[in-house]
Amino acid sequence: MSSLEEVIGYKFRDKELLSEAVTHKSHATERGVLRHNERLEFLGDSVLGLVVSYYLFLKNPSEDEGFLSKAKSAIVSRANLARWAELLGLGHHLNLGAGEHLSGGSKRHSILANALEAVLGAVYLDGGLPHAEKLIIPWLESQVPGQLDIDHKSILQEIIQKTHKRPPDYEPISEAGPEHEKLFTVRVCLGKKTLGLGSGKNKKEAQQAAAKNALDYLATHAVHKNDL
Repeated sequence: MSSLEEVIGYKFRDKELLSEAVTHKSHATERGVLRHNERLEFLGDSVLGLVVSYYLFLKNPSEDEGFLSKAKSAIVSRANLARWAELLGLGHHLNLGAGEHLSGGSKRHSILANALEAVLGAVYLDGGLPHAEKLIIPWLESQVPGQLDIDHKSILQEIIQKTHKRPPDYEPISEAGPEHEKLFTVRVCLGKKTLGLGSGKNKKEAQQAAAKNALDYLATHAVHKNDL
């Protein structure tokens, strides 16, 4: 683990914490042990959220809550965290189950992002918030806003959940084109109310496009109970 410590610039007092942070559940299950990185991932997610929120709050004194939320969602998206994990070479240090390893788990974005959050959680437990900040802040300062993947679905769900206490629904509308070049179209709705339509080369891309259009719609329209 010493090479990973060198890469992240932090030396653990409790090496077991780092070992746990890079141990995927599939590996722990195969070995019949209880410790894997999901609990640390849970903690690291909150640590990262706090540091990012505080950083954005200080750096953008004239921006409103909507801007801060969108910026935070983009920064802590799975895709963006996975890119950071790749820069650290984190995949080479992961303990994966045999099946997960053979299927390319060390390169899978969800696994890399979760492991990165687990490492941040481990640093927080071992050294406290200042050391976690020391790791996170330089990465934050390297972010280029135009190159971030904004998770429109998550932003929309947060807004809808807060105002209507229920998540939006995504419904497939159509699939067009040949098998290797399909175009998917979906609508995002709340009850009977359509908030946005979107198209993409796969369902995930179409849903993100629909969510973006829904956010644009909600920026100038209110949705009332009698609309649903």
